[in-house]
Amino acid sequence: MNRLDLQQLAEDRIADAQALLDAGRWSAAYYLAGYAVECALKACVAKQTNLHDFPDKDRTHRAYTHSLVGLVTLALLNEDLHTTQRDANPSLYRYWQFVKDWSEQARYEQLSEDKARRLFLAITDSDSGVLPWIKKNW
Repeated sequence: MNRLDLQQLAEDRIADAQALLDAGRWSAAYYLAGYAVECALKACVAKQTNLHDFPDKDRTHRAYTHSLVGLVTLALLNEDLHTTQRDANPSLYRYWQFVKDWSEQARYEQLSEDKARRLFLAITDSDSGVLPWIKKNW
């Protein structure tokens, strides 16, 4: 799987999440919306991989995670998020505070409409959403 595959997967999963919201499938929508962020962050990590470089073993191992906080760090976006964006775009920073708590364990939970819609908005908001911010860096 390469960077373009991960970008497409992020786009597909956020579209799937929208369709699931429209169908009233809150838990599945929540899970796939968060998964879209995971894929987008992994696309940022993949962008840092040079074609002919031997990958760093520790870095490669750390990329195999579902932790959005860990992936933001690996994608080298942590400083931008916690310094530049915190002051320049406080809405994005507030959205991130909600999105960062997503976990792949959500696939086992029954979630409310409100929680699913809040996550989707935090991810997709055109002005301050987490996904548009990530896409500027992928």
